[in-house]
Amino acid sequence: MSLKAIAAKWFARSVARKTSKWANDPINTQTKVFKNLIEKAQHTQFGKDHSFQNIKNHQDFTRNVPIRDYEELKPYVEQIISGGNDVLWPGKPKYFAKTSGTTSGAKYIPITKESIKNQVNASRNAILNYIDETGNTKFVDGKMIFLQGSPILEEKGGIKFGRLSGISAHYVPGYLQRNRLPSWETNCIEDWETKVDKVIEETESQNMTVIAGIPSWVQMYFEKLQDKTGKKVGDLFQNFQLFIYGGVNYEPYRAKFEKLIGRRVDSIELFPASEGFFAYQNSQKDSGMLLLLDAGIFYEFIRADEFFSEHRQRLTIAEVELGVDYAMIISTNAGLWAYNIGDTVRFVSKEPFKVVVSGRIKHFISAFGEHVIAKEVEEALKLAVANSDAVVNEFSVAPQTSPEEGQLPYHEWLIEFENKPSNLKQFVADIEESMQKQNSYYFDLIDGKILQPLKITQIKSGGFQEYMKTIGKLGGQNKVQRLANDRKVAEGLQPFKI
Repeated sequence: MSLKAIAAKWFARSVARKTSKWANDPINTQTKVFKNLIEKAQHTQFGKDHSFQNIKNHQDFTRNVPIRDYEELKPYVEQIISGGNDVLWPGKPKYFAKTSGTTSGAKYIPITKESIKNQVNASRNAILNYIDETGNTKFVDGKMIFLQGSPILEEKGGIKFGRLSGISAHYVPGYLQRNRLPSWETNCIEDWETKVDKVIEETESQNMTVIAGIPSWVQMYFEKLQDKTGKKVGDLFQNFQLFIYGGVNYEPYRAKFEKLIGRRVDSIELFPASEGFFAYQNSQKDSGMLLLLDAGIFYEFIRADEFFSEHRQRLTIAEVELGVDYAMIISTNAGLWAYNIGDTVRFVSKEPFKVVVSGRIKHFISAFGEHVIAKEVEEALKLAVANSDAVVNEFSVAPQTSPEEGQLPYHEWLIEFENKPSNLKQFVADIEESMQKQNSYYFDLIDGKILQPLKITQIKSGGFQEYMKTIGKLGGQNKVQRLANDRKVAEGLQPFKI
């Protein structure tokens, strides 16, 4: 065992002990975070505007601080850009993470020196917890690749900004720099297809042991590797042991990945965002992600089915239930206050608190009152794939509200198959049965002849990548929208249907 591996195992044990300490005392941990955030920000502009000096508990906080999205936070961000100090958090942000907005164009999410430290530590601790549980340290001496955005940063109001993954590239610890690929120059390439080709050139002959990135874009890298070398990824990288991912559910990709790799490898799911690093998978024995309760973030939760209600309740970690979908609201040491990140989570454990991402509060289908969420369509597709010989590359679901004359409306599933199921009719039936079992509203609409069963539209090979290219979102941290309450994605995919 190398010195680096020995050191990694020792460090992993230390981090695991610290993690266990706060994870086993969740309520007190969150109470301390809450009090610290309020105390530190009470003299900021936001703190004065919302009477932080009078906030003693969560009830005071809910009375004084309404839930916000980016549009409602934007005036404070603009104050910072105009040169303001002590606006959302003491001093000025160290960075802005630039993300794509739907109504406001680009969004500039503040990142402070405190919050970037939490982001970096969470990424590190996810791997260290894996080492502590499995005892596997062989991968630390190999090469690691992180498919991410460009680390080149621009400035706005004297504050550097860029994609979160590009900002994070500046914080790779020194002991990993020799192991890390691709090169800085390759990471700076903006065009995704050009970048992937260069990444392949730099990695195909290396001892790759860890590969990380959003599954859809790692898949593109794997496919191009196989096309160029004629080998399965697992044969080319014989010591490849760990896949780290976030952003989307891996399960719809798993069968395709195992086919490309030629074997199963361990994986770690992460839940990072520009607004904070919220959770990571800390055990290979279950798929839930440990909610990071000591990382400068105070969490609130609103039942997803009550989110748009006038009388919605803002719950703390002490009040959540298992198996319920919640919109996650955060207050952070980056100066986000009662901020709606848009994601929904479902608790799968309370000892310790673990979540799975169940969808987006804005990404759902309820054109007919069915309240379908991402977790339901992903579970249905996973079941259908498991019961067939199908391999799915990508998919998206949308309501068809204007079917041909004489037909009932339906849900259109746009699927790009790697292998089309030999029995497509049964494949459709398996999805339909799963959807009706999971969602009583959907069942009632089918049973009441308001909707007809779903229909599949097949998308040609590479169609989703072509679509993402047409809208300027190929690669990086961009993800295909899995479901929508409108036809925007569905119509954009029409030129690529079979």
